[in-house]
Amino acid sequence: MYRQRVIGGLILLGAILIAALLYLFRSTPEGKPPEELVPLVQVAPIEIRSGNLMVSGSGTVRARDEVTLAAEVAGKLVYVNPRLREGQSVAKGTVLFRIDDSDYRNAVQTAQADVASQNVALLQAQEEVTLAKEELARFAERSADSTAYAGVDDNDFAARILPPAELAGGPETGQTRPQTPNGLATREPQLQSARAGLRRARAQLSNAQIALQRTTVRAPFSGVVRSENIAVGSYVAPGQSLGQMVGTSQLEASIPLSEKDAALIPALWRQGGGAPIEASVFSTYGGTRYRWQAFVDRASSVLNPQTRTIDVFLRVPNPLRGGAPAADQKDGEPETTAASAPPLFVGTFVEAEITGKALDAYAVLPLSALRPGNKVWLVRDGKLRIVDVDLLQRTDSQVLVSTRGLGSSPIAVVGALKAATDGQKVRIADARKPSAKQGPDKAEPKPSAAGNASGKKASTTP
Repeated sequence: MYRQRVIGGLILLGAILIAALLYLFRSTPEGKPPEELVPLVQVAPIEIRSGNLMVSGSGTVRARDEVTLAAEVAGKLVYVNPRLREGQSVAKGTVLFRIDDSDYRNAVQTAQADVASQNVALLQAQEEVTLAKEELARFAERSADSTAYAGVDDNDFAARILPPAELAGGPETGQTRPQTPNGLATREPQLQSARAGLRRARAQLSNAQIALQRTTVRAPFSGVVRSENIAVGSYVAPGQSLGQMVGTSQLEASIPLSEKDAALIPALWRQGGGAPIEASVFSTYGGTRYRWQAFVDRASSVLNPQTRTIDVFLRVPNPLRGGAPAADQKDGEPETTAASAPPLFVGTFVEAEITGKALDAYAVLPLSALRPGNKVWLVRDGKLRIVDVDLLQRTDSQVLVSTRGLGSSPIAVVGALKAATDGQKVRIADARKPSAKQGPDKAEPKPSAAGNASGKKASTTP
């Protein structure tokens, strides 16, 4: 029992000695200043440009010329052009369909016979007028001789029309008064009636010839058949719709713009001549973006009541000609040729760029770089600067602003930042380099300060 107490005491004393030695020979910890928390931000360079602004918009392509095919005269269809089918293109002047013209040819012949008959009636009336005038002239000569009517019979028609001068004079005065021949005696009314009959016959002949011409219906312009409802042997009535056709020589795109965007287009409301405002329309076909040259045709002076926008109409000449690729072909994509380029289809939803006013300098930055109140957060010398800008144009992916206060080679913050004050220090986030195991497609972005705080990874800068 005594021995165990001695051993326990020695062990306790040794532990105390070891602890004292460790305490006496301990090393002093190295001092370290507290770490300053500097937020990590994602940035993107701001591009400074000069020249004309490009006003962007989108809209739908529609036909500039569209007509409903209908018959102007009644009859049975005896011919229908095989190309008069939905989707087929027809050239200007092409015969689309014909109506049986037998009745109309007979009507023309009847009208021609009426004209010939009226010509004869007119010649007869002219000869009768000539004879009547000659006869009246002879009786006028007789009236000058007082003895000329001594042997005139009472039944003489001329004597009743033009009596002797002494019979017309008063018995007391012994003077004669001139007598005006009756219009019927000269047969002038009959001549006028014959002339009117000839004009009526000629008008009827013209109507018959026009009706005969209308039995053949031709394409009024080059275009594409949108719809058709026609067959040989069917009977058609005047005004009956037989199909629709749209012109393809020119199309137009209706682009709604806000009042602010419309104000960027110079001379939009110019009346009369002048240089046209150039534009471009873009459409995607088969994964390739194509471009067509266009011009501003007109702008509506009435605001759209639903969207409160101004409709600007772009004229697209030669839409059937294949569009040009809007960008260079990428590796692996098939080469675009004139034969493979598509036409511009009616009803296509297109994007448009209209040449706007020219500026000496303006800035283009991602939409995510624009902050509420038209502010931009810049990074200069490792510090955050808040700058107010004038918004010129805004699209779905980018904004155009004035260069006032941006400086040279500006860099804007595009990532999420919970709080920002002018002059605070920030760090710029760089994308992590891909490792050999991950490969280039598996590289992960470096998390931002906000991502570290929340435990989630922030998205990379596009």
